[in-house]
Amino acid sequence: MLSVLRDRTYLHLFAAQVVALIGTGLATVALSLLAYDLAGGHAGSVLGTALAVKMIAYVGIAPLVTALAHRIPRRTLMVAADLTRAGVALLLPFVGQVWQVYALIFVLQSASAAFTPAFQSVIPEVLPAERDYTRALSLSRLAYDLESLASPLLAAALLTVVGYHWLFWGTTVGFLASATLVVSVVLPRPGAAQHDGRVAARAARGSRLFLAVPRLRALLALDLAVAAAGAMVIVNTVVYVRDQLGRPAGDVAVALGAYGAGSIAVALLLPRLSDRRPDRTIMIPAGFAVAPLFAALGVVTVAGPAGWRWPVLLALWAAFGAVSSLVLTPTGRVLREAVADDDLPAVFAAQFSLSHGCWLLTYPLAGWLGATAGLGAADAALGALALAAAVLAARAWPRPATREADRTAAAVTAGSQTFAAKAQHG
Repeated sequence: MLSVLRDRTYLHLFAAQVVALIGTGLATVALSLLAYDLAGGHAGSVLGTALAVKMIAYVGIAPLVTALAHRIPRRTLMVAADLTRAGVALLLPFVGQVWQVYALIFVLQSASAAFTPAFQSVIPEVLPAERDYTRALSLSRLAYDLESLASPLLAAALLTVVGYHWLFWGTTVGFLASATLVVSVVLPRPGAAQHDGRVAARAARGSRLFLAVPRLRALLALDLAVAAAGAMVIVNTVVYVRDQLGRPAGDVAVALGAYGAGSIAVALLLPRLSDRRPDRTIMIPAGFAVAPLFAALGVVTVAGPAGWRWPVLLALWAAFGAVSSLVLTPTGRVLREAVADDDLPAVFAAQFSLSHGCWLLTYPLAGWLGATAGLGAADAALGALALAAAVLAARAWPRPATREADRTAAAVTAGSQTFAAKAQHG
């Protein structure tokens, strides 16, 4: 897996991703504690709304940025996004009103919506070989998983000596380091086919492909199942730890770290498994595993005071992280196999936007329902949503025998003769 790091450009981009993710992870812990300070037991509602604002920025801005990206060098776009995020992180420690949190989160995540699709679309060009790209996907997922483990543990250690507001300064450092690393490399120029067409048509192209290609419709359903799990963890960890279990603030970071530990364990094992098994046989069962985990969480939620609830909560968070990684890690490969190379930027942007549309549904559902009707109601609703999404994914994703029809649908929708030829020979 680490062999791809011999490519200098990818090494610098990967390092930029890692340091920015660590900064973001520190901000996630700090934002949870800030929400608890501002709203107490209703912190889940505040956090759910803030994260819904984040998703609105992702869903609305990512496709438009991708459509306009050919007018701005991608390195310039990524650096500008990092500097914007660093500036917002500097302001977050000084907020005192809930609406200020929402406004700053919108600006920060609008910048992230510009950075992430640009970053994702350049990796296949830096590493065009299929094997290298597959390893890069697993390494990228590993970076997310390491962040979700390392950042909470780092936050927990820092919280023993400083207040949570200082964590936002760590976020600023991460984004500035990311910008420096991106500046240090020269990125490939996008192909000419990515430069034509009107903005609106380019923004909609990837979404049309998602609706036309069965595998991509299934992928979107699996994204919904993962979003249900992730929203429960990210929004309500602080409520479970502080209110339900009465544990100290540092244990919020520990619980989030358990989620990351489960995810990283899978990311380390998945490359070898992916070499031997089709993505469908890995991702669909993982989608179906989410609902039983919600059922187990329901038992923890309704149980009275008991010492076993804390270790069981940590185990469930680790399991949520594991199944999420099983779905998310192969996503880039599924996208690459489904469409023409010229359509990759549009499809990556559409996947980024549509998958975050799933989070736009699940974040407020986890926060608002948990605050108004209780964590048990939020658990039941999100579990039912995850089960329905897994069923839809299983029905939509064609088995290998019908894969040619799946590929042909993409070729017809994209109007791409290049991809039609690729499908005939692939």
